[in-house]
Amino acid sequence: MALFRKFYVYLFISSLFIAYFIPSKVITGQRAQAAVQPYMTEPAISPDRSEIAFVSGGDVWTVAASGGEARLLVSHPATESRPLYSPDGARLAFISNRTGNGDIYVLTFTTGDVKRITFDDVNDQLDAWSRDGRWLYFSSTSRDISGMNDIFRVSSEGGTPMQVSADRYTNEFFASPSSDGQTIAFTARGNASAQWWRKGHSHLDESEIWLMHDGAPQTYERVTEGGAKEMWPMWGTGTGELFYVSDRSGAQNVWRQTVGGRAERVTTFRDGRVLWPNISLDGRVIVFEHNFHIWKLETNNGQAREVSITLRGAPASASVEHVRLTDQIQELALSPDGKKLAFVVRGEIFAASSTDGGDAARVTNSPAYESQINWSPDSRRLAYVSDRDGTPHIFLYDFTMNTETQLTRADAEDVAPRFSPDGKWLAFQRGNTELRALEMSSRQERLLATAKFEMPPINPARPFVWSPDSRWIAFLPVAENLFSNIYVVSVEGGESRAVSFLANVGNNTLSWSPDGTFLLFVTGQRTENGQLARVDLVPRTPRFREDQFRELFREEQPRTLAPNQQRPESPQPAATPQPTPSPSPTPSPSASPEEQRKPAVKKVEIVFDEIRRRLSLLPVGIDVNYEAISPDGKYALMIASAAGQENLYVYSLDELSREPSVAKQLTSTPGNKNFAQFSPDSKEVFYLDQGRINVVSVDGKQTRPLAVSAEMDIDFSREKMEVFRQAWSLLNTHFYDPNFHGVNWSAMRDEYEPLIAGARNADEVRRLLQLMIGELNASHLRASPPPSTTPTTTGRLGLRFDRAEYESRGRLRVSEVIPLSPAALSGQINPGKYILALDGRELDAHTNLDELLNYKINRRVVLTIASSADGANRRDVALRPVNNTTEKALLYRQWVEANRAYVARISGNRLGYVHMYDMGAPSLAQLYVDLDAENHEREGVIIDIRNNNGGFVNVYAIDVFERRGYLTMTPRGLTSGQARTVLGQRALELPTILVTNQHSLSDAEDFTEGYRSLRLGKVVGEPTSGWIIYTWDLTLIDGTVFRIPHMRVTANDGTNMERNPRPVDVPISRPIGETYTGRDSQLDAAVRELLGQ
Repeated sequence: MALFRKFYVYLFISSLFIAYFIPSKVITGQRAQAAVQPYMTEPAISPDRSEIAFVSGGDVWTVAASGGEARLLVSHPATESRPLYSPDGARLAFISNRTGNGDIYVLTFTTGDVKRITFDDVNDQLDAWSRDGRWLYFSSTSRDISGMNDIFRVSSEGGTPMQVSADRYTNEFFASPSSDGQTIAFTARGNASAQWWRKGHSHLDESEIWLMHDGAPQTYERVTEGGAKEMWPMWGTGTGELFYVSDRSGAQNVWRQTVGGRAERVTTFRDGRVLWPNISLDGRVIVFEHNFHIWKLETNNGQAREVSITLRGAPASASVEHVRLTDQIQELALSPDGKKLAFVVRGEIFAASSTDGGDAARVTNSPAYESQINWSPDSRRLAYVSDRDGTPHIFLYDFTMNTETQLTRADAEDVAPRFSPDGKWLAFQRGNTELRALEMSSRQERLLATAKFEMPPINPARPFVWSPDSRWIAFLPVAENLFSNIYVVSVEGGESRAVSFLANVGNNTLSWSPDGTFLLFVTGQRTENGQLARVDLVPRTPRFREDQFRELFREEQPRTLAPNQQRPESPQPAATPQPTPSPSPTPSPSASPEEQRKPAVKKVEIVFDEIRRRLSLLPVGIDVNYEAISPDGKYALMIASAAGQENLYVYSLDELSREPSVAKQLTSTPGNKNFAQFSPDSKEVFYLDQGRINVVSVDGKQTRPLAVSAEMDIDFSREKMEVFRQAWSLLNTHFYDPNFHGVNWSAMRDEYEPLIAGARNADEVRRLLQLMIGELNASHLRASPPPSTTPTTTGRLGLRFDRAEYESRGRLRVSEVIPLSPAALSGQINPGKYILALDGRELDAHTNLDELLNYKINRRVVLTIASSADGANRRDVALRPVNNTTEKALLYRQWVEANRAYVARISGNRLGYVHMYDMGAPSLAQLYVDLDAENHEREGVIIDIRNNNGGFVNVYAIDVFERRGYLTMTPRGLTSGQARTVLGQRALELPTILVTNQHSLSDAEDFTEGYRSLRLGKVVGEPTSGWIIYTWDLTLIDGTVFRIPHMRVTANDGTNMERNPRPVDVPISRPIGETYTGRDSQLDAAVRELLGQ
């Protein structure tokens, strides 16, 4: 980020900021400037082998095949990738995300024209040209269930893409057509289509090379034996010779294999990765990426060498971008006097008026990430965390002096600063084991407690809190079984003591009541509603409204008494000392008269005897995930979920209130809310709603936005290094294995830092981050772009078409209608019908139906259909297209119902069938629906978790199948029922069998392990993925979504389940293409086994 001009701010006790300012900083301890190393990838060799096209910085470059100076060919602010020469060398196809998630374009060299070929919402992964240059082959998840790819081809002149190989719910990608176009070599199974960057593999990462022989019907042939990650098949000089990349020898290398013959290794790399290979038209040369550079392989002799390349050219996007941000706010803190607020945006701290908002004053300006802001009680200073010296430490900014001071410098990470109410202390957490307090006057630290704590950013929202008298701290450590309960410790020292004793894991946001008598916190278990728990620190005496009436009769002092006749006042506690100002060149302003009039703070007492019995759950009736107490102690503020939306609620804590104690909803918008806090007068709540500041009155009558703007220069060259440092550090702190799967994680920082320094756009930075995290050979890792603000635009009709008919005659003949889709609901479109026009535009061989359906979701379109290609019985049908997600869900339900019917048919209606899409709460609810009366009437049920992507509900799903009956209940005159079912507990109480496959991952593997350990039945199919670590998604400074695998999962036998697939009792692998035969060999085996029990 470029430096702003320096301004100064003038802050009076009763006024707000009136000018911009930039504090001066001395940044020490940072790593030396990294060397710059450009990253080059995705090469393609020209047909005559004279030139190589490749990608660097999101642009397409070309260089002589012998190396040298590269020139820029295609440059755009968007990211271009996967350039491929046409067989005649006259055109270049490539992918660009300039129009969404990735579409295919074709550049004509002679004219410079660029033509868009595909128009789908999802990424279209360009794979190959046909030998005659007529077709472009690509892989896409657009028409299959979940994230599974099918193989498509489309005319290089444009048209509607057609599925070439579309085995339902099967991953098929990286297609390579033979010279005659009759056979397609491709990669099948596994997830290498998305995670090609992982170094090493588990079962899910393993893939195989297959052939599809085109014809009626098409047939499939397996080439490689499996057990390795094998990708990117390429046809050699002969029709039966294939080259591909495999890691079966340990490191990735290029291999050669004749179809039906043995495989042999061509290159001899012992380390690194071989990525994105491309073979010349005559099969003599393969170019590929190896260790971030372009390499060339002579296939006849196996000699491989690096191509020396020098880049000459500038990126299309500017390195410094001036922005004025009004949203994307990540943290918010209202000052105690209610007049100011501080917030974090893009890793920088700003401050503004809480009344008017407007242009915010910038508090920090460093490449590092600043966060965890906390105001001092006098509203003049701000504590926060910055990692500018390589380790998170605590800094203090004094607004009266415009100075910044670094408060801590330990080797460990110092996080979560929080001022005591009297301003004398600043409590914080050091590492994940210490709770400390810093005396602000002497700058001396004091160790208060040693325990296990979570570290930001995955710790509780408010992990500890001061008592109102600044004598105690309550905190939420993590104990045995990951239970989290409240402990309190005196700031004067001594042992910490527990004040809550719940067997819950999900505790959060701790608050101390203003009168010091009780604590509030959120507690619960996953899938259960979060509850608001109260711990009374002293035995509570009920208060009654009747007592208010009796107070009226207490003797009052006569107003006519002279001053010397007035009764002496009872002794009052000494006034609480004013907060000690931080050291500064000039004295801080004295306390205002208003502050001097503040009442003395009541001493907090804690009666530990029988405190376990003084915990109560407040009947708020909503799913709470955050709480705060109003300054007057009358309300609990909650962020809670109800009806699928997250909103703000208040609940009365006032025993003397005449209103009933029910949760009152303050907001009613669908976005996520966070950092909610009361104004000092308890009349308003400030909060963030989808990155914007809003204010709502406690009576709920008025909600208003508080518009603030943060103006800054985003210097990509500086920010990318902070993104890298942040990503590396997060894994360094949080990766579940402290030994990093045997990888030297510090060496990885040294290796990738120069590459990040050479990166030319954010997409390239994220790509390099993925390569770095791929070194860990672990699951549940990713570095993804910020959530897209571009809406899904391509409408779906629920139709599939006859490829042969379209490619030969240019006519769209319906081959499949997805049940309940817009086409199916019309009742007029059936297989065999022809689609002649859409909204009056005639369709031909070069019309892309997706293009015509862009921006048509939920809008009326008119299809012209006919019973024959010549237009017989021509008529119009009005439809309302749905989005991609809806069509995929309909396709999934079609697959489930087909499997259920299949099992019923081959078992003679003796067995039932259920499938779980994933292990999320909606899938658990769907399981309850699918285990219907018909399934309960069967002799047994097949449980199918193939392709299940995991989640967290495995323990609840297992209960349904493990529970056994022990009572029967019979109402008079009615039939009997099992007691569990009659009393409302889900229980199947029938024999079952489990079906898994390579794509049963994460929590689906937990389910499988539970099923095996509890001996519920046999497991049929393929071993699971070996992909199981519990993970958190975090956001980096530039909005990158970064995934952190943080929690180990261990089987009862002590096995780390990561990279250890759960085995099966009856192994059977379903061959690619089996969908087209109408069979399912894994369900066949499951039926045989279950009927044989």
